[in-house]
Amino acid sequence: MKLILCAVTAALLHITPTVIMVKRQDAVAHLLPGADQFAARELHLSSADSKKLHDAVGWEPPDGVVTFYVGKHQDQTMGALIFMRVDCQHGPIELAIGYDPRGTVRGVEVTKATVEMKPWILEALRAGLTNAYNGMATTQAPNGAAKVKPQIGAMPDYMAELVDKGVMHANAAYRLFYK
Repeated sequence: MKLILCAVTAALLHITPTVIMVKRQDAVAHLLPGADQFAARELHLSSADSKKLHDAVGWEPPDGVVTFYVGKHQDQTMGALIFMRVDCQHGPIELAIGYDPRGTVRGVEVTKATVEMKPWILEALRAGLTNAYNGMATTQAPNGAAKVKPQIGAMPDYMAELVDKGVMHANAAYRLFYK
């Protein structure tokens, strides 16, 4: 009975299984080149910090925690990255957003998506979606979706907008709390 209830719930929620688009360790290697020492820096946001983040971009982490993964080589910081989850009615997307030592976006990788969303995301990626973020300042509004919109369909455009949203959230967290 419980199995039937779970199947009905999944069908109603319209969420398909999650697939790995890029392994996390591959995203880390790509976004933190040269790093051979890694540390997770977990920030538990106060209610004031959560409000500050919400006021900046209309978002706050559901668990109140932002985790920065810092890569170093011989005690020199090579950069940092954030894994960011964006939810929609088709399921979650996970992004890895990497920052260089100057604090600009080094790159963005889509690490996870649902089976249903994968072809839409791949279409947006083939159109050059993530190229739009390279070198972007954390104060800039992400515009990858606008750059690829003329080349892709409606659902890939929607996925691109979700990626923009995830980059915007990560940039705000980095700008406000990574020091």
